Parts: sequence; C-alpha cells; structure tokens
Amino acid sequence: MQWNVALLGFGNVGRALAELLHAKADDLRDELGLTIRVVGISTGRHGHVIDKMGVNLRTALDAVQHGSPITGLHQGRTIEDTAHFLAECPATLVFESIPTNPVDGLPALAYDFGLLERGIHVVTANKGPVAFGYHELSAVAARSEVGFFFESTVMDGAPVLGIGREGLPAAQIQRIRGIFNSTTNYILTRMEEESLTFDQALAEAQKIGIAETDPTLDIDGWDASIKTVILANVLMGADLRPADVDRTGIRGMELSEVKQAAAAGERIRLICSAMREGEQVVARVAPERVPLTDSLASVRGTTSIVDYETDILPRLTVIENDPGPKTTAYGMLVDMINIARGRHTAINENFLRKMEEV
Repeated sequence: MQWNVALLGFGNVGRALAELLHAKADDLRDELGLTIRVVGISTGRHGHVIDKMGVNLRTALDAVQHGSPITGLHQGRTIEDTAHFLAECPATLVFESIPTNPVDGLPALAYDFGLLERGIHVVTANKGPVAFGYHELSAVAARSEVGFFFESTVMDGAPVLGIGREGLPAAQIQRIRGIFNSTTNYILTRMEEESLTFDQALAEAQKIGIAETDPTLDIDGWDASIKTVILANVLMGADLRPADVDRTGIRGMELSEVKQAAAAGERIRLICSAMREGEQVVARVAPERVPLTDSLASVRGTTSIVDYETDILPRLTVIENDPGPKTTAYGMLVDMINIARGRHTAINENFLRKMEEV
C-alpha cells in the first residue's frame, strides 16, 4: 500500500520526522507493507514544495540545515502560502507540526479542520488544535471517516493517549496525575540538586535550548495546563479549555522553598491533575511538595510521567525518559501506522456513539 503524505511544518519535529521516514522506509515496507511518499513540505521560513512524484527528503533536509529555501524542489505553479499549499498538495495524510498558539489554537485548528473536512487524515503534534477543538475535530473526522490522531501532544512518543483510550477498555479513569512539562521539571531539579536560584536554573535551561527566550508558557503553567486539558477531554470525557484549569506556575520559586521540602523528605514538582468530582472533571496545575515515596518525586530533569487511577486498576504509571524531537516524531509515525491499520474506524464509531448518547 502506498501513501502520499505531506509535512505541514518543518521545524525540529518536522525534520526529525523526515529523518525517521527516510530511515524507516525499509521497515515500513517489509514489516507493514507501507510505502510512504512525501509529496509536499510546507515551511514557515524556507518556502513550500509540492512534487507528486515524491520530494527528495535528503535534499530538503540539507537545504534547510544550510538556511536555503526548498522552493527549488517544487514542481508546478508557485505556491504562495500555506492555504494554497494545502489546497494543491495531493496528500492522503498530513503531518502537522507548526508552532502551538496557546490562546485559541489557530491557525492550526483551522488547517486541521479543513483537511479533515476534505477527507484527509491528520496526524498532529500541535497541542493547540486538540486543546481547543478536540470534540469538533473528532466529530468532523468521524463524519469524513478519516483519522485524527495526536499521540505526540502530551508526552512526545510515549503512548499515554493510546493506553488510556485503547488499552483500558471498560475501565473508567477516575484521576490523572503527572508531570508533563520538561522545562519546569529541569529547573526544579537543578534548584534542588545544585542549589541554583530560579533565575540561574532558568538561564541554564535557556542555554541548552529546552526553555524559550520568553519562557512564559512553561514557567507560568500554560503548557502543562494545555496537556492536562487534552488528557481530561480525550480520556475522561471532559470539555475543558486551558483557561478552565486552576493554574499556578513556578515563576519566582524561592530556593529556600525547595530546600525546606528536601529537608522534610519531599521534592517540589509542577503537578498536573484531572479528577472526577461527581459529574464534572476538574483540572489543576500547581507546584506541590511530593513525598519521596511517590513515583512522581523520582522524576528528574526533562523526564515526564503520567499516573492513571481507574475503577479497576488502582494505579498505572508511564514514564518517558529525556524526550526530544526524535521521540515526538516517533509518536507521529506510530499515529500514521495506526491509521493505516484502520484503528481510527473504531475510535470514530465510538465517538459518534457517545455523541448520540449525549
């Protein structure tokens, strides 16, 4: 089976995905019978390229690495913008990894909606569309009988959504608790282990590239809130938005607070939680003192963790150690494979059934 795919976004994750598609081409063909042809790449700074016979990924990657445009690889009429690219690209599936807009999920939300409406599968690593439009996007995907998968939005390549959605049939998730933001966890770890102040630890995170020049989304808890909303909406049937989360970040955390917790046999972590309260699901993101006996206290540096509590399994924990663009790209690759396997059909049917019950 041959699939024509396109990459909407060619930043760190998009390029890691291109490398992975190139490296795993033989495995996909031999083990799964999948031949993947990349027929389009859309970038924010290096232009757009469409070639229905297949874009040379190695050449595109080398061009971007050297700061050159990729438009020389394009075949056909000039592509002026992203909307034109999406309208012209002959893809069966689009991998979307453009930057997240934490305010309303746009423009990615609109791009993904339009693709699904046209019957094109969408795999996204972008948290915005899922946090702000999960129910609407899932509904249009179900009506169009295509896949809308987004495993990489919460813990990179770790299958935390797949486990909760497909690995726990007939179990009701009562509470989700975890550490989802690697930047804040790195900062708190450096403060605890090396007695750095908050500002010093933040500067170190920026120096190695895991914190942005403007770290607001991380240190004020917005990124963690968005990921918490995704888990709550997808796995617990909630209908939350990031602004609905009771949110406190770690900005200005005092070293004395970290040391006091350590002296008491505890560690401060930015804990994300979603819990059922009657018919409602409430979500919270805040720094908490966690006892060393708690698995969440053992998570250091950029490692992430999610802990499920269900009505059947008391606790199920997934830990992902030191993720990066390659692990995020792997989550997207797995999503594509699961769509090719037809896994989206049952998910779509289940979503429509639940909508009818409501």
